[in-house]
Amino acid sequence: MLERRTRVLYVTDLTYSARGRRYCDEDIFLSSRLRDGFDVALCHPRDAVALMDDFDVILVRNSGPVIHYSEDYAAFVRHARATGAKVFTELGGKADMAGKQYLLDLFDQGYPVTPTVDSLSDLDRLPLVEEYVVKPKLGADSVGLRFLERDELTPFEAGELLLQPRIDFLYEVSFYFIDHDFHYALNAPDPARRWELQPYQASAEDLAFAQAFIEWNSIDHGIQRVDACRTREGDLLLVELEDLNPYLSLDRLDPDLAEAFAQGLATSVQALADEPSGR
Repeated sequence: MLERRTRVLYVTDLTYSARGRRYCDEDIFLSSRLRDGFDVALCHPRDAVALMDDFDVILVRNSGPVIHYSEDYAAFVRHARATGAKVFTELGGKADMAGKQYLLDLFDQGYPVTPTVDSLSDLDRLPLVEEYVVKPKLGADSVGLRFLERDELTPFEAGELLLQPRIDFLYEVSFYFIDHDFHYALNAPDPARRWELQPYQASAEDLAFAQAFIEWNSIDHGIQRVDACRTREGDLLLVELEDLNPYLSLDRLDPDLAEAFAQGLATSVQALADEPSGR
């Protein structure tokens, strides 16, 4: 009799389209590599609740911004917690998985993050700039993001929007982790071309910066992407800590690095599957 293999439900929206990125290619690659060691089935995020009980691990990948299916996602989270399902990335994330309140919290705690407030009454806590960024707390993938001059800012209901200075930065850089382990970094040399990425050799100081946010988030099993910008003074500031379904830009990597990432993913998924069930 064949030994039963770990069953993985790979949650993705293969039809999701984003400017400058082909999400489906990434999921085809990763799911094909996982199939070497697991029994893998792909499903749309709206179908996850109906299928998830028959799988050992539910792997959430490029499922698109949950703002587009918020009720389905809320039902997924409720069901996973009620049944003790093993979800990868784990649902206890404190960053984008839970909205963008963490940017306010980290700013208040003195972490090196983009200065962030959620009320015009706190505008004096931000640097004086020509333009500000206004974004919804529950937004993703630039949904609802606006750039406004100071005289265009109007009062908004506290708790719904975030207000940040539009920083004149040198470039953006992203650090990619599985669990607590750093795998690679990519940067966008041209600030106007966010997704034209190239390999980035991270310094020890860069890695210490990124690792601090990974440790803060306390996720044992999952993928996280630390997005930062390099200011003209040479500092790194956190832009976003994506801990739900970060796009990985694996097509920008040397094939050996992409394969190593896929192997690291498989190792972590199996480690989660092997943990005692919470049911």
